[in-house]
Amino acid sequence: MEERKKGTKGSGKKRPDNFVTDLDQYLFGQGTHYDIFRKLGAHPTEYRGKKGVYFAVWAPHALKVHVIGDFNGWDEESCEMERLEPLGIWELFVPGLKAGALYKYLIETPDHRRLYKADPFASSAEMRPGTASRVADITGFKWTDHTWMEQRREKKMTEEPMSIYEVHPGSWKKHPHGPDEDGFYNYRELASSLADYVHEMGYTHVELMGIAEHPFDGSWGYQVTGYYAPTSRYGSPQDFMYLVNYLHKKKIGVILDWVPAHFPRDAHGLADFDGQPLYEYPDPRKGEHPDWGTKIFNYEMNEVKNFLIANALYWVEQFHVDGLRVDAVASMLYLDYGKQSGQWVPNKYGGNENLEAVEFFKHLNSVLLGRNPGAMMIAEESTAWPKVTDKPENDGLGFSFKWNMGWMNDFLEYMKLDPYFRKGAHNLMTFAMTYAYSENYILVLSHDEVVHLKCSMYNKMPGYPDDKFANLKAAYSFMMGHPGKKLLFMGQEFAQLQEWSEARELDWYLLGEERHQQIQNYVKALLHLYKTHPSLYEQDTYPEGFRWINPNDADRSIFSFMRFAKNGRRSLLFVCNFTPMARPDYRVGVPRRKQYKLVLDSDAAIYGGSGQEKPLIYKAVKGECDGQPYSIAYPLAPYGVAVFEF
Repeated sequence: MEERKKGTKGSGKKRPDNFVTDLDQYLFGQGTHYDIFRKLGAHPTEYRGKKGVYFAVWAPHALKVHVIGDFNGWDEESCEMERLEPLGIWELFVPGLKAGALYKYLIETPDHRRLYKADPFASSAEMRPGTASRVADITGFKWTDHTWMEQRREKKMTEEPMSIYEVHPGSWKKHPHGPDEDGFYNYRELASSLADYVHEMGYTHVELMGIAEHPFDGSWGYQVTGYYAPTSRYGSPQDFMYLVNYLHKKKIGVILDWVPAHFPRDAHGLADFDGQPLYEYPDPRKGEHPDWGTKIFNYEMNEVKNFLIANALYWVEQFHVDGLRVDAVASMLYLDYGKQSGQWVPNKYGGNENLEAVEFFKHLNSVLLGRNPGAMMIAEESTAWPKVTDKPENDGLGFSFKWNMGWMNDFLEYMKLDPYFRKGAHNLMTFAMTYAYSENYILVLSHDEVVHLKCSMYNKMPGYPDDKFANLKAAYSFMMGHPGKKLLFMGQEFAQLQEWSEARELDWYLLGEERHQQIQNYVKALLHLYKTHPSLYEQDTYPEGFRWINPNDADRSIFSFMRFAKNGRRSLLFVCNFTPMARPDYRVGVPRRKQYKLVLDSDAAIYGGSGQEKPLIYKAVKGECDGQPYSIAYPLAPYGVAVFEF
């Protein structure tokens, strides 16, 4: 099976272009080989007129490396690889081998330990609990999303609508199954059912959790062992391409969770890859997360940075993904994140900032966004680190957006309160506007808020069931009106009762009950209102896009504000009542003597409200109110939300 490449190494003859060349090694060593995944890994190719697979792996500390697999009976001696200098890359061409074969690298260390490692650059992996890599050919998929990709290049995403549906594919829906099956929808089944649902609801993007290969379902994909392999739980790399292509056909963008902060210690993974730290910092005070039991990537090593940057590009360029949501950014930026005194090492200036991680982000975001206009890099960053979404040339990190964790924490604290006590916490809902334009924000109610005994969104709300539904409608309305892009986790749109678990599907049966159908109808109405009104997204990052009418009505716990598009047309006025008190004589100040059209009423019968008949048009009358020269009167229902267009 094995064939040496006599005459290709050290003989002065040109090496085949489909093998690792001197230029490849040079660029990889510099950290700038952005297509290194085309050379490292396992690639079906041709050599000297024979078809087969070319293997290449970076393992500089290894004494010997063999390829073992089902094609050679896992024989530990038959397929020895050849070492290339100066980087310590090992290579082998195996004739006759085809896509689909399972394999691992057997790495012999200088002290003669034998390690059985999956391929860091594998495009596919064995279904868990198996841990082998699988030879795959990711070329040849017939993409039909050219229009989408062309239009994406022209978009300035800060001024586009973005309402994200966060989805864990393995538990969104499941097939009814016996005790021995997982019941997963595969990528192709998911394509039609998920795309149709998301399109009908009015979301603009899906964010998929847990796509890169991972061994343990309970990690939700945040402990990755196959950075280049779409998880085999739901099918092949081509199946995943089909899913992305199909979503694009329905005009839905695709965001992936991406985890460059840490990796697990699993024996077949990256940890101590060639017998000693390679992908992780060698000093455990920098290279390990004590709380998470994971390893931290070594952002000092060019080859490691290259592995990650090329991986980000791989998903965006090879799989047409529209954005990456970068997990746990704060844990990368701070050397003392989650660590006690003595468990971390200060930087050269004595500070707690990880200077190499900062430079890594600037490099990563410059390259990815520079090569892919219209793509997005989104930071899950929970601290007040400055300029996360500013350009690297302004000493920013270069991200497109940042999750607004501060808004989320304040918002949920307020919503959990009994309405009687909300007047004392009024500022929790207004504080985020004091920093709303310091970054490009996404408002998030993610999976993290509905697990580990934090309750579902429904069960966070105070009161009896009717109160909970009404509170949820008011909460989602305030979120949709507030500056910033939006993210809701799956199930929140129909008031899932249970906390989320990756082990079971969402409680879709609830949609057979009227109240859950009504809240879903309301979220759908909100999403379509959002998508069709540029005033709700066009000026998210400009103060001109938002104006309070009355942010200080704490005694009645009512918030009123306006949103504006660039052209000043189809502006919206929001009035949100966060108590169970009806305000039949409510009057709100308005800036102009115009007609104000009621475009959304949470009290409508279709949304579970009283169904009280109300006029559609309200004429402003002269007279100061809320600091405005005119006003309109409107009967505000308990927990009522009214949105007017003017």
